[in-house]
Amino acid sequence: MSGCIAAQIMGRNDKCEEPDQLPSLVLVGLMGVGKSTIGRRLATRLGLPFVDADEEIERAAGMTIQEIFDTYGEAPFRDGERRVISRLIDGTPKVIATGGGAFVNDETRALILDKALAIWLDADINILVERVSRRDGRPLLKDRDPREVLTRLAKEREPFYSQAPIRVMSSDSPHDATIDKIMKAIGR
Repeated sequence: MSGCIAAQIMGRNDKCEEPDQLPSLVLVGLMGVGKSTIGRRLATRLGLPFVDADEEIERAAGMTIQEIFDTYGEAPFRDGERRVISRLIDGTPKVIATGGGAFVNDETRALILDKALAIWLDADINILVERVSRRDGRPLLKDRDPREVLTRLAKEREPFYSQAPIRVMSSDSPHDATIDKIMKAIGR
């Protein structure tokens, strides 16, 4: 299915057999960009289920993301994240919000690109800093300067995020404006 929507986006509609059938839409991007908030609203607008991959990881592990990082480290967390995302995109189309580092993992990114449609939500660093300051529980920001961390992560992760077929800029305007941009990008 993802080949069909990707073909539509790239103007190759001849490769589509079911233009009305969407694959799972996987939102990727830095923390604070609004993947979960926008994902919930996008799913409602499309009439699809919404799943937050981080919530599913916490449910599967019986621990918070922070506890997983503190106890096992980032590498085991990323392995569990890949397995959860694999389970989520195997089957019924849905909107999935991922953690900021999920799409950086080679195996997870390949899986998403093969079985779903990745949408990179991007935003200005100033917007991200303001948003992440509203909430605790972000392991990569623990005891660190959010602006410094987000600036570094944006630079490191841009080559990975840019592999998503769709990129949508999020701003400080209402979330519906970002959702409208996504709807236009997927031809809805």
